[in-house]
Amino acid sequence: MKSCIDQGQLVPDDVISRLILSNLRNIEQSSWLLDGFPRTVSQAESLESVCNVDTVINLNVPFVTIKDRLTSRWVHLASGRVYNTHFNPPTVPGIDDVTGEALTQRDDDTPDTVTRRLKGYEHQTQPVLEYYRSKGVLETFSGTETNKIWPHVQAFLARKIPSSSGGQAAAGKN
Repeated sequence: MKSCIDQGQLVPDDVISRLILSNLRNIEQSSWLLDGFPRTVSQAESLESVCNVDTVINLNVPFVTIKDRLTSRWVHLASGRVYNTHFNPPTVPGIDDVTGEALTQRDDDTPDTVTRRLKGYEHQTQPVLEYYRSKGVLETFSGTETNKIWPHVQAFLARKIPSSSGGQAAAGKN
């Protein structure tokens, strides 16, 4: 899986579906949220064979915004701290604020790899959006800034999910 991701490719459907679906079968709660799955119609059909998906949220963010954010991301590998050179830069460029150790850019965050990932995403995921749109469960929120999109998503989820669920987001029901 790592070599696929590092090369900007998506993990094959059968591999990712087996991994995700085996974990979903073990979830005892009735509400849950998936991020980044399904990415293909084949994965969506596999998911439907296990559960009834009642809501799909699509964050419609321009690819140029996504590319800019990902190629500006640097991490401190030991701690997992994430920096962004545009909106959350380290005090000293290339150096972790806490330890003083060097930051690293992930292999899958280089401009060429991000471009390949986004092209693959568009090619494979657009049919998934159409699949869920045709089922009447797709909700799309558009924008370029998290702090502007999130209040709309949060309001939608508050209406969608009963307050007795403890405020957990749902993407489907077992």
